[in-house]
Amino acid sequence: MIRLLVADDHAIVREGIRHTLEKTGDIVVAGEARNCQEALEMAEKNDYDIVLLDISMPGRGGMDVLKELKSLPKKLTVLVLSMYPEDQYAVRALRLGAAGYLTKDSAPDELIVAIRKVFTGGIYVSATLAEKIAGALGTSSVGALHEQLTDREYQVLCMIASGMTQTQIAEKLSLSIKTISTYRTRILVKMNMSDNMDLTRYAIDNHLI
Repeated sequence: MIRLLVADDHAIVREGIRHTLEKTGDIVVAGEARNCQEALEMAEKNDYDIVLLDISMPGRGGMDVLKELKSLPKKLTVLVLSMYPEDQYAVRALRLGAAGYLTKDSAPDELIVAIRKVFTGGIYVSATLAEKIAGALGTSSVGALHEQLTDREYQVLCMIASGMTQTQIAEKLSLSIKTISTYRTRILVKMNMSDNMDLTRYAIDNHLI
């Protein structure tokens, strides 16, 4: 039996996942976490085979939580299930040790396939993402400006480029507006850009949104 910890801040999503997996016979939702801190605490105290992690939960950055989960002595397998498109976060998540990446608009059957594959030690990405990764190996994308950003700065960049205000970003990430403003300043400096329009144009040109 594959024991799963589902970490997602939306109850309806957790219920949907539980309902999807009930029919499998070999996968059971053994725990549910509503935020990043709960996910870490439950992963430390209980035995799970896989953590199904939403990296966009309020509070601490999802990528930071991924790093901590992978640093636990238990050697947990982490499968990311996110609202963010693969272009934005999949490669970063895989680099940090995630065993796979799925978007929330994936078919339920795809989730089941992904869970079974990472449980046996495999890496799961969609066929579309696999093609993009393969194609990127021969391009000049390595060393792109956004690659020098921290995971949190990259997250803020994508949110700004998506049209969110600093207030909206602060609310989404449970951070102060001043902190978001500081991140924005760092992003502009690192990328040698002047304003949000420059950031948005860059994000569009590089398929980040």
